[in-house]
Amino acid sequence: MAQGIEQRLKKLREELNRHNYLYYVEAKPEISDWEYDRLMKELLETEETHPEFKTADSPSQRVGGQPMKGFATVEHAVPMMSIDNTYDETSVREFDERVRKGLGGEQPSYVLEPKVDGVSASLRYEEGMLVLAATRGDGRRGDDVTANARTIRCIPLRLTDGQIPGIFEVRGEVYMPNEEFQRLNKEREAEGEALFANPRNATAGTLKQLDSRVVAKRRLSFVAHGLGQVEPLPTESYWEWIKLLKKWGVPITEHTRLAKDVDEAIKEIEEFAKVRGTLPYQTDGMVVKVDSLGQRRLLGATSKAPRWVIAFKYPAEQVQTVLKEVLWQVGKGGTLTPVAALMPVFVGGTTVRSSTLHNVEQIERLGLKIGDTVVIEKAGEVIPYVVQAVPEKRPKDAKEIVTPKECPSCGAVVEKEKDTPYIRCVNPACPAQLKERVRWFCGRNQMDIENLGEVLVDQLVDAGVVKTFADIYRLKKEQLLDLERMGEKSAQNVIDGIEASRARGLDRLLSGLGVRHVGNRVAHVLAVHFGSLDAIGKASEEELSVVNEIGPVIADSVHDFVHNETGREAIRQLKAVGIDPKMEKPAGVGQLSLAGQTVVVTGTLEHFERKEIEDLIVSLGGKAAGSVSKKTSFVVAGESAGSKLNKARELGVAVLSEVEFMEKVGVKQ
Repeated sequence: MAQGIEQRLKKLREELNRHNYLYYVEAKPEISDWEYDRLMKELLETEETHPEFKTADSPSQRVGGQPMKGFATVEHAVPMMSIDNTYDETSVREFDERVRKGLGGEQPSYVLEPKVDGVSASLRYEEGMLVLAATRGDGRRGDDVTANARTIRCIPLRLTDGQIPGIFEVRGEVYMPNEEFQRLNKEREAEGEALFANPRNATAGTLKQLDSRVVAKRRLSFVAHGLGQVEPLPTESYWEWIKLLKKWGVPITEHTRLAKDVDEAIKEIEEFAKVRGTLPYQTDGMVVKVDSLGQRRLLGATSKAPRWVIAFKYPAEQVQTVLKEVLWQVGKGGTLTPVAALMPVFVGGTTVRSSTLHNVEQIERLGLKIGDTVVIEKAGEVIPYVVQAVPEKRPKDAKEIVTPKECPSCGAVVEKEKDTPYIRCVNPACPAQLKERVRWFCGRNQMDIENLGEVLVDQLVDAGVVKTFADIYRLKKEQLLDLERMGEKSAQNVIDGIEASRARGLDRLLSGLGVRHVGNRVAHVLAVHFGSLDAIGKASEEELSVVNEIGPVIADSVHDFVHNETGREAIRQLKAVGIDPKMEKPAGVGQLSLAGQTVVVTGTLEHFERKEIEDLIVSLGGKAAGSVSKKTSFVVAGESAGSKLNKARELGVAVLSEVEFMEKVGVKQ
């Protein structure tokens, strides 16, 4: 029986690995997502029942494991050097001249690859097994991100096809596909989190996650573009090396090209410019490399970059279109944001129909009018924005952009916010504000109500079923079943999600209420200091403002909320449906022993996750800062502490070990 189970697991792994390759590398899936999930579920359940048969290269290892305490620093066997850039044809030809001169007049062939905009990484395989994934770092040392790399489904965990070198390192780029970037930012926006500026920024932030389960959910990808240590070296041609990587199942870009000379290389650069905007990932150039590895060794490198490679970078793509109209969107706090409605235009691989104009001052700065021809560019080649108007193309009937005096949602009079460029609807019953507030309240970092998403919130508000936060907790399954496209199971899932949210803490609730200037961190500080809604309600502005990190502006906002009619009623109704959480001080610690102190934590700790110790610092009245300055009270230094520790010593800032910190605040080991 055991042999039969082991054989079934082997077959499941082979099948899942093959489907991963077909889906993520070849883009030719053979089965549905449902069928793939069924196979994965069988694998996970069988390995759970029979852990003795679990292997390190199993596809089950891609779902992520327990959070790490930090990243170890590893040294690259072969340094990962940077690449010189160029921006025009003349510079590419000058590069070719330098190369031919360095080769004694010999004409090299070139391999050209898209310069994928991501995070450089090195994958090390030994006897065909992935044993290490590391970021570029400073070129000589990088972070060990093996646990996170294992979650990237296009990265093979084991190579089995062909004669594979005993040791080989493949260099490449970890990146976030455009579609995933848009999905992630939409999710973060709904949760009130800061948006990533571009896919590269999102990729870097994801790879730094200590919880590989988070990485697994973000669907990163990888493409190879080089080699490090390889023993034995199977070929002296990089072009042949690329073919071998494909044979072994390592992803490469289909737009890699071989050019016999610089003329062909420039032609390929021009051809790629026509299609790069249609690709599912971001690129900002084309990398030109000498094909022969022997010629590369002969050419060598400067102190900064190899002499056998150069990156041609394209200028940011800009297009012109017409500003048809300016719409005004209402946020959860009533702020009206102008959005440009544009004549649809294709730019950077997508059709753009709208772009935020941020605020009234931005419109004035750009001198925009309805009917103007405007220049559109994509920030990070993803987020569209209006760069400028084209005055010479302005039509005679161009219209002034009128700042609204009434809210476009409820018709209430709007007010300009003092000392800012923003205008706000001050009607607390505004339907548009209500929808945004409810979405925020239900968000992951607030009350985290699963299955109560954007579309359902719109339906509930439009139907008049939800008018307050408390109404969420009064919802009945029957009310949900009356809504369009709502089945029995879906309705029950919503009810279950609502009930589960009753266990959320006071800090989550305070953040979810949407009080101006009160985000997750401020909410946590208030919750720890006061412990209950009643205590916050009784506090004066002065008592609020003296709390570490609060100050007069936040204190005024909180005090106004808990005392104005709208805030008082929201709290009263939540209490009426049983939402009135309390927060106790962490057991075994002193009373606000870090009040007014700024603490920086650096290095790998033994007893705390990074977020745990930072939350503890805040709970004790301190501020957990990210950088060392003269205002830093002290630094907590764990193992492998780096530049922050050095900075502290330079400035004469006190440094405590983890054990000394625990003794200081009264936490037992």
